[in-house]
Amino acid sequence: MLAEMTRHSLPEIVSQHVEESASLAQIRLRLLSAAHVRLRDLGRLDARLAAHLDGVALAGELGSQLAARSLEFAGRGDAFVATVRAVEDGRVQWLLALCRLGASIPAVRRGVCAALGWMSPPYLKGTIRDLLVSADPIYRQIGITACALHRVDPGLLSARHAEDRDDALRARALRACGELGNPAFASTCVASVEDDEPECQFWAAWSAVLLGNRNRALEALVRVALARGPRAHMALQMALLATDSASADQLLRRIVEPASEPRLLIGGCGFVGDPIYAPWLIDNMTSVQTARLAGESFCLITGADLKSLQLAAEGPVGLEFGPSDNPDDPNADMDEDDGLPWPDVVKIQSWWHANASRFQYGTRYFMGQPLNRENCLRVLKEGFQRQRIAAALHLSMLNPGAPLFEWRAPAWRQQRLLAEMS
Repeated sequence: MLAEMTRHSLPEIVSQHVEESASLAQIRLRLLSAAHVRLRDLGRLDARLAAHLDGVALAGELGSQLAARSLEFAGRGDAFVATVRAVEDGRVQWLLALCRLGASIPAVRRGVCAALGWMSPPYLKGTIRDLLVSADPIYRQIGITACALHRVDPGLLSARHAEDRDDALRARALRACGELGNPAFASTCVASVEDDEPECQFWAAWSAVLLGNRNRALEALVRVALARGPRAHMALQMALLATDSASADQLLRRIVEPASEPRLLIGGCGFVGDPIYAPWLIDNMTSVQTARLAGESFCLITGADLKSLQLAAEGPVGLEFGPSDNPDDPNADMDEDDGLPWPDVVKIQSWWHANASRFQYGTRYFMGQPLNRENCLRVLKEGFQRQRIAAALHLSMLNPGAPLFEWRAPAWRQQRLLAEMS
């Protein structure tokens, strides 16, 4: 009787491991850029994800088959779990099929790449090498992404990936140049800032600035920001981080009209880091549309954690941002400020009055301290994900030629690297 019960329940147990793995992988991808998640939070989620992935692996062929079957949903989490099983089982054709599916379904491609970044390098050596020498550009693009996530050079110069005829592959290679941080890539990136493909232009300029170029590449980023395209926010962030406080203020005024794009200006003030913006940011905390973003920028400059300092308020009652449960609601956009606390303006004004003398106008601050390496490492260890992303970018620009810290890696890998860097 016990054997019969075990036989019937095993598929259900393994199926639950597959479903939980996919769900946690999906959540993880969303939380990587969240405003309310710290490295320790990511670590707890990663431990749960690893445990469920182990459950799928221990089930052997049954686990692999159920993981493959879950792909009918074509979600990021499902692709993540299927990729892990394909690589660990050595099923090259399964992986190639996943990559091919990812060519037409972006969610699948992101799940595949996230899984390759999650896995330990020993599993990937031969697999990634085969992707990189493929004649199919989607395989090479995914291979480059996997190498970049592990900060390994896939032969960017020798294989001339940044000059490939395929636009998406070329853009990914140019992005990898900055992530890897090798100064030898700088001239390639600068030469590509006039590429005919906008994505290639952006990533070439983004990488060149990370690698230390503050001339043609910086101007290219400014053009992207002025064009108000899909990369405008990232271009403005990088351009502001790459300039000194005075020049950044001029750049901000050049790019942004406060009346027409207050959110871009409010976010930009946080990147500049000059405390001169603090009173204006407090004024913008009175609007429900900009309150939380202004609070985040205020924190980026001053380091004031609104929740821990009890400077947060209850959100407006009945106010909803992002998509609702109503299928007829045309608003399908996610809440850009999800996870950010609502500022208590009166308490923040009082806090600023008591602490303003600690800050010097015209000086760039990051999370309450003048910008330096030690401060960036502190934020990478203790800050929220969006703050940690800014810290990683700052750290690379303080030391051009160093690899960009990978804030998407498994938490235990990040913690090990931070221990080595301290």
